[in-house]
Amino acid sequence: MRLYREHRPFVTWVKTVMVSVCVLIASEVTIPLPLLFAAPPNDRTAPVRPVASAKVPKIKSAPAALASATVRNLRVWSTQEKTRLVLDLDRQIQPVERRMPHSEQVIISLPNTLMSQSARAKAEKGGPLPSLFTITQTEEPTVSVSFPVSGLHAYKQFTLSNPPRLVIDVVVRSESPSSSSLDNPEPAPPQTDLPVQPIIPPSKGHTTIVIDPGHGGKDMGAKGPRHTEEKDITLKVGLSLRDLLSKQPNLRVLMTRDRDVFVELEERAKFANSHNADLFVSIHVNSHPSHHVKGVEVYHFGEAKDQRALEVAARENGTPLNSTGVGWEYLVADLLTTKKIESSLDLAWTAKESMIAHMSRRYPINDHGVKTAPFYVLRFTTMPSILAEIAFISNPEEEHLLRQPAYVNDVALSLYKGIMSFLASRGNGTR
Repeated sequence: MRLYREHRPFVTWVKTVMVSVCVLIASEVTIPLPLLFAAPPNDRTAPVRPVASAKVPKIKSAPAALASATVRNLRVWSTQEKTRLVLDLDRQIQPVERRMPHSEQVIISLPNTLMSQSARAKAEKGGPLPSLFTITQTEEPTVSVSFPVSGLHAYKQFTLSNPPRLVIDVVVRSESPSSSSLDNPEPAPPQTDLPVQPIIPPSKGHTTIVIDPGHGGKDMGAKGPRHTEEKDITLKVGLSLRDLLSKQPNLRVLMTRDRDVFVELEERAKFANSHNADLFVSIHVNSHPSHHVKGVEVYHFGEAKDQRALEVAARENGTPLNSTGVGWEYLVADLLTTKKIESSLDLAWTAKESMIAHMSRRYPINDHGVKTAPFYVLRFTTMPSILAEIAFISNPEEEHLLRQPAYVNDVALSLYKGIMSFLASRGNGTR
């Protein structure tokens, strides 16, 4: 013990050096050796001077890898000017484009991205994807779209949001396209003038479509400046759409209401489910505080992405705004499957594109796109379901058009062409 007390300064110095060395190793900071190994004090009463040490940086843990994005769906259509491929994504991804050396192939890649089961099925050989495009998924994971540039007049790729998607336009050289064919960032309309492809019915022998004219009876819905009521317009469009679809063989068309009666929202979904429907199309007329807003938008069920989508859902649901979104996290899994969501998105896009393509030839139509919102009427249906807002009754010009039978029939015809295009793309049914 006496020996320890006599050499205590030296022992303390050794301890200090050892601690400092450990700190330096952890911090990867270099300190000159003379400073590190300074001589210990000879006087046992002298204060021990700690070795100068560098400030130890805080160790930051590496951020967890971001979850992979998903290609939810693939869609392709052609016009006389171009062919468009659309990859629907669950979040925004920045594509990477490169040209293969000594090759005429262009590869557009989406890093950290996977394909859903339905998208993968469409990308496989024998699927609906044109032979021009090849879509692959690697283990990184990365989804890549490749196509040859030989024989093309031009091509263009860009991203769009709300919902996020990658768009690739290609124009073949023989088409002699106009100079503006790739300048429009809006989705190209499908070729609706082509003969409708025959429908291969599902195993039950027919395809059942339920048309749901919004509101009715005591529920008049939105009201226009000239007191036009939404419930009357939706019924007229629904009846006209029913007449068009009923002419197709192997189609069974049902309506949640075919006259001016009130039907609860839950009963509409139960009606479609009880009749084993393959598609559910709800027809509504929009409204906005500004009388200048007009146009078309189509919804499928989901969480509202913006305030206005939530307001539209609250109005159509007849519920307060602050309670409209409640219940999204409590959805029953077997009622809202991934397949239903993807099919509903596909149906919504096809119907919306058809409406814009057909209606814009005769009327000034604004395209408000495809959106998601928690509509009660779509929530409990077990089949692909959409809600089409065909116009803004609050806009005086569109209210005037909605009162014209010709316009009502044109709206129905545009929806009809979209539905038929969706069914034809499915080939063997929708379920």
